[in-house]
Amino acid sequence: MKPILACLALTATVLPASAMAQAPQTAPAAPNAGAQAAEERLHNDWAWTAYYRQANAVDAAKAPRPRVVLMGDSITQGWYDLDRAFFTPGRIGRGIGGQTTSQMLLRFRQDVIDLKPDVVQIMAGTNDIASNTGPISDEAIEGNYRSMVELAQAHGIRVILASIPPADQFPWRPGLETGMHIVKLNTWLKSYAAKTGSVYADYWTAMKGSGLGARDGLTSDHVHPTVAGYEVMNKVAEAAIKAALAKPAPRALAAANVP
Repeated sequence: MKPILACLALTATVLPASAMAQAPQTAPAAPNAGAQAAEERLHNDWAWTAYYRQANAVDAAKAPRPRVVLMGDSITQGWYDLDRAFFTPGRIGRGIGGQTTSQMLLRFRQDVIDLKPDVVQIMAGTNDIASNTGPISDEAIEGNYRSMVELAQAHGIRVILASIPPADQFPWRPGLETGMHIVKLNTWLKSYAAKTGSVYADYWTAMKGSGLGARDGLTSDHVHPTVAGYEVMNKVAEAAIKAALAKPAPRALAAANVP
């Protein structure tokens, strides 16, 4: 899943034929500004914990309750961009395009815990399957989910575990088998949600077509929802948020014992 605001690709400089003849044949193409920023972030802020720093300062102080944080990748980020009406006061979008569960876990304190929400929805997994930040086993993906859920519940935050939406291909990973891998991780997510008292939001079933991909018109590229896709997701999300808020808040650990 390509980041919405940061492109990792390099662009080659296009020169006229006369210039090409005079240009050093060994000179490398200069990276564009997006690639340079991504390279700097790789070394200085791999999880992009600073992305929402200013917004977090405002929302922590002023966002009304009930307060719901939607933690995720470009699917969550696109949700805010394309369907701002869903994000009524108190609903806080914290999606960053291209991110994996490993990165979300690292920014979970800044972008979730410190906002003191009543509910967090965790929607992730697509970019883990795509190996966006390197190869990762299902066991490691599950471990990242477990850590986020445990951190949330230790701070008295109710949890919604979102299914990975259906996708029969990833355009940035041509040839990668995606559908059955998504099914496998969703099966685990549903089971883990039941074991931990979390709510499972089944976007996969709501959006799935006749195969392992989404129905026609619900995504723009087999992965990212369209406005129509988010309309379908809204119904699932509203029910999940209502169900989560109806649950008693997890008992927060004493401050000295909270990790």
